[in-house]
Amino acid sequence: MSAIEMRNIVKEYGDGFKAVNDVSLDIADGEFMILVGPSGCGKSTLLRMIVGLEDITSGDMLIGGDRVNEKAPRDRNLSMVFQNYALYPHLTVFENIAFPLRLMKGISEDEIRRRVHEAANMLELNEHLDRKPANLSGGQRQRVAMGRAIVRQVNAFLFDEPLSNLDAKLRGQMRTEISRMQRRLGTTTVYVTHDQTEAMTLGDRVAVLRRGLLQQVASPRELYEQPVNMFVAGFIGSPPMNFLPAMVDGARLKLPFLEVEVPAAAAGKVSDGQLLIAGLRPDHFEDARMLDPEKRARGATFRAQVDVTEWLGDSQYAYLPFEANPEVARQLADLAAELDSEALRSQLIIKIDAMSRLRENHEGEFWADSRRMHLFDPKTGANLTRDEDAAADLASLEEEELRERMDQR
Repeated sequence: MSAIEMRNIVKEYGDGFKAVNDVSLDIADGEFMILVGPSGCGKSTLLRMIVGLEDITSGDMLIGGDRVNEKAPRDRNLSMVFQNYALYPHLTVFENIAFPLRLMKGISEDEIRRRVHEAANMLELNEHLDRKPANLSGGQRQRVAMGRAIVRQVNAFLFDEPLSNLDAKLRGQMRTEISRMQRRLGTTTVYVTHDQTEAMTLGDRVAVLRRGLLQQVASPRELYEQPVNMFVAGFIGSPPMNFLPAMVDGARLKLPFLEVEVPAAAAGKVSDGQLLIAGLRPDHFEDARMLDPEKRARGATFRAQVDVTEWLGDSQYAYLPFEANPEVARQLADLAAELDSEALRSQLIIKIDAMSRLRENHEGEFWADSRRMHLFDPKTGANLTRDEDAAADLASLEEEELRERMDQR
């Protein structure tokens, strides 16, 4: 196992495009780090630079304290699991898993057999060792690819969107298996995905990238509760955070549907008449008719027309369309280049109790937990209400839990 350190990493192509732009990131020995972001953000390029499949334009890549910029992939002692499995169709499962060991000198047949059976047992592949990849399911093939990676005693595992070819049910099962495997082995792991659900459920920490730039590195909980900017807030969470135009009017904020007090955290950072973007997650709303009076008084209530509802069994989502007033709409149009497109949605998504009897095309009364609202500067995207003390406490707690897990390994 080894720590991975990146110092001002840049990947610039011949046309001047920077796929990765000045990324500095420390991955601790034994840590499970997730690289997440939309397509084209540079996460796979960064992973390929770790393993040596992409040259580094500038910056330093260190593995176990050694600079590896000029080292060939075979000399970095890393194992990579690809999106497309990359199995040899003419070899059995046993031989596919054993293949990297047969390329290494000094490993006896007995040792190869021991390691393959150990990996197969961990991944529940023992009964499939004599089969060919064509006779396996997608999930089984991915487990074979993982087995081929873990039989080697490597510095780190690298996963490049390994579950994207699987159906939803298999992805859930494989997430659990990958997490269990990493915790059992305690090997430094870097995992690339565009699926924020995988990012939230798998990693010790998550690095969010956008257009080659590192936006935030934090635990999944900190990313969800204390995002540094509007992009992170909108990318993390499913359904995504609602973004509403908010106009400052003295000590109050005027939003579609409701008015609330300017949060204390932003009071000294905003001015009268300023346009802001307010962020509220779908689970920060409820059907007001189902609340007790005490909780109802702690937030803001409003009435709105329900356009569409989605019943999921344990909960349901309601979609409430809205239109910004003409002046706000004009300012939003002027800021379109700076704003993420998600900020310009014209509907509010709220999560409510499954027992609620709200119906489509009917008006309902809703409650918003305005205490959990975030405010963003539409020009810079910065979170004006981020609680630095709460974020530091979360980071400290997560770091302590990570150290405890490392000690247990």
